[in-house]
Amino acid sequence: MSPAPPKLFNRALHRRNRDRAARHYSDYAFLKARESSHLIERLEDVSRQFERVLDLGSHDGTLAQMLAGHVQIGAVEAGELSPAFRALGAERGLDMRAMDEEEVGADEAAYDLVTSVLSLHWVNDLPGALIQIRHALKPDGLFLGCLFGAGTLAELRTSFLEAEAEITGGAAPRVSPLPGLQDMAGLMQRAGFALPVVDVEPVTVRYDDPFALMKDLKGMGEQAAFAANEKSPRRPLSRRILARMAEIYAERFADPDGRLRATFNVVWLSGWAPAESQPKPLRPGSARHSMADAVRKVRGTEE
Repeated sequence: MSPAPPKLFNRALHRRNRDRAARHYSDYAFLKARESSHLIERLEDVSRQFERVLDLGSHDGTLAQMLAGHVQIGAVEAGELSPAFRALGAERGLDMRAMDEEEVGADEAAYDLVTSVLSLHWVNDLPGALIQIRHALKPDGLFLGCLFGAGTLAELRTSFLEAEAEITGGAAPRVSPLPGLQDMAGLMQRAGFALPVVDVEPVTVRYDDPFALMKDLKGMGEQAAFAANEKSPRRPLSRRILARMAEIYAERFADPDGRLRATFNVVWLSGWAPAESQPKPLRPGSARHSMADAVRKVRGTEE
């Protein structure tokens, strides 16, 4: 039996962050809206009807509402951790369910499509969550989603690390660790998805100062929610550290017009629940012609 994954995130704290963000979420949901629209565009490249759909980590139901009005989609259910967000979705007439991405709890082979936009990066056991998503899909059902990946907020992370190390001689984590592209490709295969595809889309947002960025993160419900760690307890941020962080950010990451860059690397995932009807790779040694024969033919040396 493999050991349980480390608890990086405090899920109860993350739920509270989402609850606090819910009331004014529409003022800060530009990335959720952007990537939800991109998911619909990607879905339109698939020539399929999806009779039963689950949107996991739905926030206020932005994507679920888009899906519900789409010609390819039948019934849509939305799973969300935050009661405040579920209340917002219910006001839109959506079928909102209490659902934690770490413990999906969906019936096996229940859905033709599972989607998730900018939520799974808060899961402690991401391999386990992906396996649960695959189990919730019918054979030949599709998972399509995205999450923040490695390199997201690299500018803010660097500025905090350098400021804190300079002033205190050490540094506590202030920005969440995130999976890389190769990590996600491996996890999709490990979870048992057929025909997995993983790609990354960098998004740059510009700000007048890093405090405007931090306000947006709070408004999205994306502020830090680290689990308690006795070996590396979090220290409160002093005004001196915050001021020095802002100076470093402006020195290192400003454009010529003085505005500051903030990078969000959006990692897109897609994969199918295995089914007999899907194309299968050839067995090793089953090819009828050798590579050597093909090379000789191209060179005109075949006898």
